Amino acid sequence: MNVAYHIVGVVAALWIGFSGYSLFSRQQFVVEPLEQYGVPRSWWNPLALAKSAGALGLVVGFFVPAVGIAAAVGLILYFLGAAATTIRAHSYKTTVFPLLYLAPAAATLALQLAA
Repeated sequence: MNVAYHIVGVVAALWIGFSGYSLFSRQQFVVEPLEQYGVPRSWWNPLALAKSAGALGLVVGFFVPAVGIAAAVGLILYFLGAAATTIRAHSYKTTVFPLLYLAPAAATLALQLAA
């Protein structure tokens, strides 16, 4: 179980970290939907920071379990909020994308608690 936790945790951290980087660097595939959903530009850096901090927290969680748990819970809440944002914007076809990021964060949390 410990090996699975580390593998899933690293993959989740890399994937979510890339998402944070993509928002920081204003990649079109991230910026375009945010504009369509009506997310204010003033929120973009804090949102990118939250994703990046969560990804880093997943890795720190290998050494300080409480940080990993907090990071995973924070990321789960973040991506639930992102899914709610897509629903609020009536962009139902894109609701799956935040859930695809939520899944590895939730899996990391479950594996960490089981380890």
